[in-house]
Amino acid sequence: MELSDLRIFRAVAREGGITRAAEKLNRVQSNVTTRIRQFEEKLGVELFLREGKRLKLSPAGITLLTYADRMLDLATEAQTAVTDRLPRGPLRLGSMESAAAVRLPAALAEFGRRFPDVTIELRTGNTLELANALMAGEIDAAFAGEPLPDGPFDTLTAYVEDLAIVTAKGIALDGPPGSPSRVMLAFEHGCAHRKRLEDWFASRDVMPERIVELGSYHAMLGCVAVGMGVALLPAAVIPTVPAGDALQIHSLPSDKDRARTLLAWRKGVSSPNVEALVSLYERNRSA
Repeated sequence: MELSDLRIFRAVAREGGITRAAEKLNRVQSNVTTRIRQFEEKLGVELFLREGKRLKLSPAGITLLTYADRMLDLATEAQTAVTDRLPRGPLRLGSMESAAAVRLPAALAEFGRRFPDVTIELRTGNTLELANALMAGEIDAAFAGEPLPDGPFDTLTAYVEDLAIVTAKGIALDGPPGSPSRVMLAFEHGCAHRKRLEDWFASRDVMPERIVELGSYHAMLGCVAVGMGVALLPAAVIPTVPAGDALQIHSLPSDKDRARTLLAWRKGVSSPNVEALVSLYERNRSA
């Protein structure tokens, strides 16, 4: 069943005859008559009852007209959705937890004010998970830590984070074997900050005696506060936890104490929603 057949059928049904429908469709009458007959043959039912030159919908035609209206309206809606360049509909975002907790609330609130017809769907994950989700088309854009895995991505710098090593108060970083300074608290593999913490241990020729994997920064800092181990994370996260008074912040070397959070999207696969998000960050960066 082709949309062109439905358009001709609906025009004849609404105009009550071939002549007026042909004028409406800007077609010759013989073409409209032929298309209606072919359509009826294809369906195997009469759509119209012939009363002289006037056509009246048959019971089957009455039923089909309801579906024709719905299908043609949906086709128009679909065409508008893919050709309309106004931001609207879902925007599927991925983000590292630190960005989602600290950086994104204000930015997404501003985005919502500017583009109220866009619905944001947010999921969190580590950098590797976010890159894979972008490649698979599961999300439209992501806020991910560098280094981003190789892939066909366009990126811009969304945030620059100050990084810190964190322990409980009174715990030295050069503690002996068996001390909390030999225990690494981190997210699972794929997290950019975990890789930095692993590199920090390696730079001191120390291997972690144990790695405790946690699922959130609040859980991680709670474990740090009671002296379980050492964590590396964006400094902006630290004030968001109640246990802040029990924490001790240790500086990283000047060439290791900052990291970029990238806004990334699939190269060549853009949309009005992604373009609107990119424009927001480009505007804020130039302000």
